[in-house]
Amino acid sequence: MGAPPLLRTSVRHVLPYAYHEVLNPATGQIVETVRATTAAEVDAAVARAAKAQQGWAAAAPADRARLLRRFAAVVDEHLEQLAQLEVRQAGHTIGNARWEAGNVRDLLDFAAGGVERLNGRQIPVAGGLDITILEPLGVVGVIAPWNFPMPIAAWGTAPALAAGNAVLLKPAETTPLTALRLAELSLEAGLPEHLFQVLPGAGEEAGNALVEHPGVAKIVFTGSTRVGKQIMAKCADRVKRVTLELGGKSPNIVFADSDLEAAVAATPMSFLDNSGQDCCARTRILVQSSVYDRFLDLLAPAIESIVVGDPADENTQMGPLISRAQLERVRAYVPDGLKAIRGTAPEGPGFWFPPTVLTDLAPDAPAACEEVFGPVAVVLPFEDEADAIRLANATEYGLSGSIWTRDVGRAIRVSRAVAAGNLSVNSHSSVRYWTPFGGYRQSGLGRELGPDALTAFTETKNVFINTEA
Repeated sequence: MGAPPLLRTSVRHVLPYAYHEVLNPATGQIVETVRATTAAEVDAAVARAAKAQQGWAAAAPADRARLLRRFAAVVDEHLEQLAQLEVRQAGHTIGNARWEAGNVRDLLDFAAGGVERLNGRQIPVAGGLDITILEPLGVVGVIAPWNFPMPIAAWGTAPALAAGNAVLLKPAETTPLTALRLAELSLEAGLPEHLFQVLPGAGEEAGNALVEHPGVAKIVFTGSTRVGKQIMAKCADRVKRVTLELGGKSPNIVFADSDLEAAVAATPMSFLDNSGQDCCARTRILVQSSVYDRFLDLLAPAIESIVVGDPADENTQMGPLISRAQLERVRAYVPDGLKAIRGTAPEGPGFWFPPTVLTDLAPDAPAACEEVFGPVAVVLPFEDEADAIRLANATEYGLSGSIWTRDVGRAIRVSRAVAAGNLSVNSHSSVRYWTPFGGYRQSGLGRELGPDALTAFTETKNVFINTEA
């Protein structure tokens, strides 16, 4: 099975298990009630996964690749169903949700292409032949966040499976439904039973059990820096491999020589996509002082025109925040009286906050240097290239960022000087499944995606063969 029995129910009739209510963020209404996985069930799942992994690793690479491509095809057949689930559980706009389901499909296809190319090396040595062999780790635990439940789960799951591992996926408590459906689809596609299991539940129990289990060889975690540090410490105690994708406070640097209209047009969705619940959101807008006023004049109507509303509506550009708790967190960063450019948002049920750009904050104000994780950005002036770099690096994070300029030399200089793992010039694109992704500083550890994605889930074994004996 893709998940322990009785995990999905609409009635709380099985005691003493804990349950999590999945709420529609646009209405606040219950979508489904999901039973939480216990620590004992995690232990049993690891045992099942370890057994399934042995057969999977022994299978011919061509057969593993064929099954992963079949999994991708089945996901594609159910793309609309997955997208609609994401709209209901996460409040994503339907356009975004369709892209996210398609990204799962594409990641599986991309990973399948690497199965037969997971090559070792032959290294010249004296007296013999030296080769390296890439072997799967075993059982991998993936702990996925609530902001992008499908694609980020696939970032770890697809390459881990392709490299010959079993995967235990723990989705966030608020957004388990698409993960559970993906586990069902994996069985429909013909993947071995227990190879890919989904374990919904609280981080404090199911998550900790996964991190601390001696049978889990690696943890892939996406979430807050605070929790990432806790997981890293627990993995260190067990010398367990870990990849961390954590917080961000990314700059959007706009130089006076840029195409200002293009920079302004791209700015709103650089921090409003997914209602700002994006670790790559460009929430620090740094604008050269000579064009600062003009930039704000152009930005105001762009922010005010953003369509915020029902995420199931094809015309909606921004939906709700994920939860009441997240709404209150965002509100705390924007007290009454702050000077700002504001859009509009629905009133009434749901967790709504309007697009907001704070225009009169000091660079060290909380909203300017802490991760808000909502539709809130700050705009700050800078004088010259050195000042822009100083402001861009004035944060503990280093995940992403954008540079707007027509000067190629400046683009290269600033790209080299900004301490971030993923930068775009005259663009806000951060993530492509065929290029590496990861952060500097407290934005994470390791890299995901890209041409080396599969090797992150392998051990390198070196073998020397004496030819002179």
